[in-house]
Parts: sequence; C-alpha cells; structure tokens
Amino acid sequence: MSLFDKNISEEKKASLELAEQSRETQWQYPSFALHLFHGKVQWPLIYPFPVQSIEDKRKGDEFLRKLETFLKNNLDPNAIDETGVIPDHVIKGLADLGAFAIKIPAEYGGLGMSQVNYNRAIHLVASYCGSTAVLLSAHQSIGVPQPLQLFGTDAQKAKYLPMFAKGAISAFALTERQAGSDPRQMTTTATPTVDGKHFLINGEKLWCTNGPIAQVIVVMALTPPKIVAGKERKQITAFIVETNTPGFEVVQRCRFMGLNGIQNGLLRFHQMKVPRENIILGEGEGLKLALTTLNTGRLTLPAAATGISKWCLRVARQWALERKQWGASIGEHESIALKLGYMTSHTFAMDAISWLTCTMADDKNRDIRLEAAIAKYFCTHHSWHIVDETLQIRGGSGYERQASLKARGVRDWPVERVLRDTRINLIIEGTTEIMHLFIAREALDPHLSRLEPLLTATTSADRIKCIIRACGYYLIWYPKLWLSVRGTVLPAVDDRIKPYLTYIERNSRRAARAMFHAMLRYQKKLEARQAVLNRLVDIGTELFVMSAVCMYADHLMKHDQEKANSILLAELYCRTAQERIEALFHRQRGCLDRDNIAVAQKLLAQEYAWLESDIVKS
Repeated sequence: MSLFDKNISEEKKASLELAEQSRETQWQYPSFALHLFHGKVQWPLIYPFPVQSIEDKRKGDEFLRKLETFLKNNLDPNAIDETGVIPDHVIKGLADLGAFAIKIPAEYGGLGMSQVNYNRAIHLVASYCGSTAVLLSAHQSIGVPQPLQLFGTDAQKAKYLPMFAKGAISAFALTERQAGSDPRQMTTTATPTVDGKHFLINGEKLWCTNGPIAQVIVVMALTPPKIVAGKERKQITAFIVETNTPGFEVVQRCRFMGLNGIQNGLLRFHQMKVPRENIILGEGEGLKLALTTLNTGRLTLPAAATGISKWCLRVARQWALERKQWGASIGEHESIALKLGYMTSHTFAMDAISWLTCTMADDKNRDIRLEAAIAKYFCTHHSWHIVDETLQIRGGSGYERQASLKARGVRDWPVERVLRDTRINLIIEGTTEIMHLFIAREALDPHLSRLEPLLTATTSADRIKCIIRACGYYLIWYPKLWLSVRGTVLPAVDDRIKPYLTYIERNSRRAARAMFHAMLRYQKKLEARQAVLNRLVDIGTELFVMSAVCMYADHLMKHDQEKANSILLAELYCRTAQERIEALFHRQRGCLDRDNIAVAQKLLAQEYAWLESDIVKS
C-alpha cells in the first residue's frame, strides 16, 4: 500500500513516487512555518527579528556601493532590452568586482559573503536591470557554485570554484521538451563506458539560462536504473559538465516576452564524455540535489521581486504627485490612493519576509524549505500585481516604450519593460501552482509520516501498534486546537501589534484543524484536491507573512527611529491579510470548485467550441 490513491494512473503514481524518494525526509532543524501549519506558533524562532551583524552589513554596504556605481556608469538596461545583449565589458566588469563569486569562500578567491549580502546584491541589480539580475542569479543561485558548495568533493571545489571567482559563468540543465515539473519524463541519458571511468551523455536540455555562454553546467541525466525493493527505479544523476568538451552544442538561443538580454537556450549533448568524478553527490541523487539546492537558491527571487517593487513604488509615488487631473494630483483621487496603499503595505511585507528568510538561511540551525517556498510564492505573486498597478497608474505612458518616451522628451521610466521582465518570476524555479503543491506536501509531512507506517504495516500486530501510536498523538494534539488558552507567551512587542499576534495564533489552530479535517475527508484523494490544498496553503502563507511583518515592524520601531512609522504599514497589511484569510476559510466551506471543474471538462470535451467562433484561427 502507499499514500497514493489506487485509482491514479501508474505513470502518475511513478512520478509521485520519484518525487517522494527525492525530497528531504527529515526535519533536523526547527521550522517556524511548519509549526504554524500545525497550530503552534513558535515566536522565539523569529523574535527578536533576526538581522545581520554590524560587520557583515559593513561588508555588504561596501560591495553594494561599488556595484551600484558600476551599474550606473557602465550598464544601460534599456539598450540591453533593445539589442538583446549584455556587453562583454559589462560581464568582465562584474567579474572583476567579484559579482560572480559573491558567496564563494575567500579561500577559493571569492568574496565569501553571506546569503543576506548576496540577496542584497540581487535586490539592487533587479531594481535596475532584470536581464543582468538573471545572469548573476542563474549562475549563483542554482548554477554550479551552489550545489558544489553544498555537496561537492574537495577536489571538485578546488578545481571549479576558483574558475567562478575569476568570472567563469555556470548554468543548471534540468528541463527538457517533455520534462518540466515532472522530471520522470526526462530522456537525457548518461551511459557508463566499458571501463566505468566515464559516462557518455546524450540528449537535449531546454530553457537553460546562461547555457549558451556558460563554461560549466550542472546536467541532470538518467543513469542505469537500479532494483529497489523488487522494483526498477529510475536514477537521475547530476554531472558537472565543461562546455568545451566535444559533443556539446548550443542548438538555439530562445527568445521570450521579456528579459531580452538573457542567454537561454536549447542545448544538445552527443556522446559527450564526462569523467565519473564529475558526479555531484552520487549516482541517483540528482533530483535530491536539485530540490535541496532550490531551498536557498529560490531565495533570490523574493529579493529580486522586492527590489522591483520598490522601484515601482518610487515611480508610482512620483507620478501620482506630478500628474494632474481635474485640478488635483492623481494621488489625491481615491482610486489611485487605494492602489498606492496596497503597493506600499505589500512592498513592506515582501521586504519583511525577504530579509527574514535569507537571514534564516545564514543560520545553519534552521530548516527553511517551507519558508523559502512561501517567500518565493508570495513575493513573485504580489510583485507582478505591483508592477501591473504601476503601469495602470502611469496610464498610456506606462504602456509606451522607454525609447519612445525619451524621444518625446518626457519622463521615460521603462515600466513597460519591467512588466515584461517580471512576469516570468511566477514561473521560474517553481511555478505558482508547483509552489502550492510543494508547500502543501511539506506542511502535511508530519501527518503523513505518522500515518504511512499504518498504511505500510505488513502484520496485524504492527498495524495495531501504529494505530495506538497515532491515536496517542492525535488524542492530545487535536483537542488543543480547540482551546482558546494561549500555548505560548506573546513577544514583548508594541501594543498595537499584539492583537494581530493573537489572531495569528488562533487562526494557526483553525488552519491546522481545517488541514486535518481535509485529510480525514479526502484521505488518499487529497493529493488531487488541489483547490482545497491551495486555499490551505494561502491561509498558512498569509499567517506566516503577518508574523514576519509584525516582527519586522516591531524591530524597526525599536532600532530605527526614521522607520518608526512602519507600524502603520504593518497594521494595514495585517488587516488586509485578515480579510483574505476569512474569505479563504469561507470558500473552503461552500466553494465553486465543482462548477468550475465541470465547465472546464466540458470545454476540454469541445462542448463550448462555439465560444471560439468568429476568430482567425491559427
């Protein structure tokens, strides 16, 4: 027996089993978000709000000053958008600054900076040029340096990390034409040579950012399957590949809606000979490497999204003051003011969780897989809406290209470019839909870990023992979710914030009950009830962000007098989040899922083909 519904197809079951085998199974360190999903708010994990040390901030400040000066003097993001090329002198200048080796230890020639300072750098670059931010991030967040530092051998580190410190560019090759979010569909193979000392890689990889210009790439490939528990199991293995090796080919540079300056392509490998010692982590451990790398790797997206949102906030504020309509600046009109309020409070929320999560990443005693996924999902979602609202506030000038605005001699903020560049953030490094599923799976893990032995027990005696253990836990845990007595001591925060902390605690228990009830109701079919899971994830996300916002505002009020008015932003965000949470709970009770799905099925069955009439069909 398994945790999967017996009615699902064998192909889907195999894909889910592969994902299960590759995910991290242990919670070695505490996770604030995990406890939150289970009705227990562990305030000491985020209070006081964690911050950089003075020395670490000083190092970051110094590097950011150099980086900003270089960007302003050498890089024209609008020219990159028009030409589709980041000039060689820009790439070399960034390399000379150490921008391709921000987190690489000094012993290998890198800057040896923290995750916080790395995120600050991406935050800065993203606010100026999306293509350049992607160049740096694809190289360092998921490219070779990150998995190498996590899992590389001493020999691998000694060989490759100094190359990156000198400016070599890397990439990460996983996706294929038919293998996106489902890596089981992968077809690229790595076949061992007769002597077993090398592998021959054959296949193609699609949408590999930096791939066309990279010197070194992590390539995921199928190695010979193994028999595990009597069943054949696919083996996905990660290889370090040098692109000057015979058999490597850039087939095509892909072009997109935005980010015109990125080098992203279709790569082909034909009998490409790679030494066995270039395997990272181990045979069959490639997908586990990818998932673990993404835990910290995807943290750059919240930082980038926040930088973009701050740029938008600045543009919207200035334009709302300058633009006059009906005798007043447009910012004085309620419709625009409401947009500005949303943008300001949610940019503040993004700032809070960006710095909270990357500080957690620097603390090696935290498990951040849930926090990182929530931050990626939340920040990319709201950043897109903030950019969209900025374009709306700018009106026709927002839709007009920068070069055209400049030619007319008017304010030439490139909002249109930023909109195009930003949309991809809801897709890369885990789509919004995949983030929902990932967060739901990790949030449910403690329940599944307790129930799986019951499902896999082979004897009646073992099954009875599992039932007794599970009942012993749930007979204590579940009643506590209904008690109004607080289980923790509230942090010593400003009195205006305390009511929101109480709300978070109460609704953490409420969400935990809803998640448990959903498990009991749907059992093995819960995996397919994505609308139910999505709403539970959204509730947990809002509670997590509210927690971060409250702690961040309290910290700023106590330590930065200039930012003491952040309490107003915290209150606005929390009240907005409360409205969304109540609506989500309401939709769980009486939602339109069934009607929407019925219509979708009829659409797919071509029963609404008549709605597609009177168009030019392509």
